[in-house]
Amino acid sequence: MTPLNGLKMLDLSRQLPGPFCSTLLGDLGMDVLVIAAPTDPFGLGIPFLGRNKRSLTLNLKASQGREIFLKLVAEADVLLEGFRPGVATRLGIDFAALSAINPRLIYCAISGYGQDGPYRERSGHDVNYLGFAGVLNFIGNAGGPPVIPGVQIADIGAGSLMAALGILSAVIARQHTGRGQMVDIGMLDGAVFWNVYHLLLHQLGQNPERGTMQLTGRFPCYTVYETSDARWLTIGAYEGHFWATLCRHFGREEFIDTQWDEGRRPEMLAFFRHAFRQKTLAQWMAELGEKDICVGPVSTIDEVYDDPQVRHRGMLSRSDAGPVLGSPVKLSDTPAGIRTAAPLFGQNTDEVLASLGLDAAAIAQLRDNGVV
Repeated sequence: MTPLNGLKMLDLSRQLPGPFCSTLLGDLGMDVLVIAAPTDPFGLGIPFLGRNKRSLTLNLKASQGREIFLKLVAEADVLLEGFRPGVATRLGIDFAALSAINPRLIYCAISGYGQDGPYRERSGHDVNYLGFAGVLNFIGNAGGPPVIPGVQIADIGAGSLMAALGILSAVIARQHTGRGQMVDIGMLDGAVFWNVYHLLLHQLGQNPERGTMQLTGRFPCYTVYETSDARWLTIGAYEGHFWATLCRHFGREEFIDTQWDEGRRPEMLAFFRHAFRQKTLAQWMAELGEKDICVGPVSTIDEVYDDPQVRHRGMLSRSDAGPVLGSPVKLSDTPAGIRTAAPLFGQNTDEVLASLGLDAAAIAQLRDNGVV
């Protein structure tokens, strides 16, 4: 048994934030039906985010398509969409319209800036939300330009994860109230929330700036070092006892009490940079990997596939169909899992329509009319 078994989601989302969210919930047992227009070029999305989902093609702008959609809404628990605010209203499928049909429906909308406010209709992408939120201002070296992170922090961290949390919270609330509700996820909102540490520093009277704080690589105890084979090693010896172990290993006990000393910072950085360039990444991992220092490699994708911890936790493997990502949510009694592979585009269309009472002739007519 899976924890979300019996809950039905209609997923209208595209790109990354919505499909990532519905994959998390699908892995936990939610029945996810992805609905896309028959000609939608993004209908399949990222293949390995299609597992545990079914695919229905449906033209919501056609009257017959909308009629079919509303029948599905009447039986659904959750609807997920990622339209720009106002689009769902123009299509007649906004929360007000659909909750009138199904008062228990939980309607989750993921957008860049939320459903209200002066920015609600602006277009945007991950870099824009991180910029507005101030997060981008803290990524990069002191005196240098902001650096765009190589993973979609706002899309996934501020969009997908916040949406999954909101949906599950609404499911629990419905058990008490009997009613569904609107879950309004703005990726800018979530990205602002990521500033919790920087806001603390600001409140304490400090002015956090890019590349100058303790956790930005400025200090030798928490940074990356190049090795002799032009690879990189991470050191996260933030706490004093980790730093002391590192210093003793290199015979530099005089550095222990000057961990955060600005005056000695250049000297300490120069020493460790030189020292770590004397051996390869593999040699350093063999030498330091089991020591209580907080050390690790900057891994390539191929190395992540082969990492023993990643493999042990079932988080990433290869298959003929492509990468297989495991669920990061580990539950002891009702574990997440991959029940079905990603469907072909529209693979479940006939099955879904038949469940609504349509016979083969009616389905064929819908296909001829471009509704499915």
